[in-house]
Amino acid sequence: MDLKGFAIDIDGTITEDGGVINLDAAYALRWLNKMGYKVIFVSGRSAWEVLALSVYMGTTRVAVGENGGVVATSPIDMFLLADISHSMMAYDHLSKKIKNVKKKKVFPRLTEVVLERNFNLNEGRKILDESGLPVTIHDSKYGYHLSHRAVSKASGLKIAAKSLGLDVSQIIAIGDSDIDIPMFEVCGYSVALGNAPENVKKKADFSVNVSMGEGFLEAIQHITNKFMKIH
Repeated sequence: MDLKGFAIDIDGTITEDGGVINLDAAYALRWLNKMGYKVIFVSGRSAWEVLALSVYMGTTRVAVGENGGVVATSPIDMFLLADISHSMMAYDHLSKKIKNVKKKKVFPRLTEVVLERNFNLNEGRKILDESGLPVTIHDSKYGYHLSHRAVSKASGLKIAAKSLGLDVSQIIAIGDSDIDIPMFEVCGYSVALGNAPENVKKKADFSVNVSMGEGFLEAIQHITNKFMKIH
């Protein structure tokens, strides 16, 4: 594999419980950057949050937010992969069909609607499928995300990679949830963390036993041994 970069999920991947960044994971990210690899954060959080993290971490300043819905190179330079109106219609529809559907208090979104995880996800999916709206619902463990069907972490990552002169086949993806599977499928190699569901681990090329930030460190150790021949 001609390894050039990394696509890194944030919550549950480089964080500890409570969403705090694991300091050793932060050090590993800086190390990867100094080694010349492009580190791209690909997250369900807003593009502003993801971009700010890349600035403070000292990694590549190309961020993929909203689970692939937004690719940002600066706070005002953002490429949108969908129109939020579709997600808004899906939210209105679900609100009429399921009690207590509530928006989650998050940073402003440009392409999606984020909901509290307080209703049955499968019921929500069934209602949306029957509605005919081009919207899907994903669980990032942080919230339920209403996104256009054309949007995925893979679609956003492809645009981010192209802006850096890379192909996704040169990138290793690391994540922990169902929503990371699309980027696992397009990247040259993928690693799932210990806290990932079994179906996610099966989609990855490799999975580690340890969870969250410590699991990320184990993933990096595996990658250095396999691709960089560093021990």
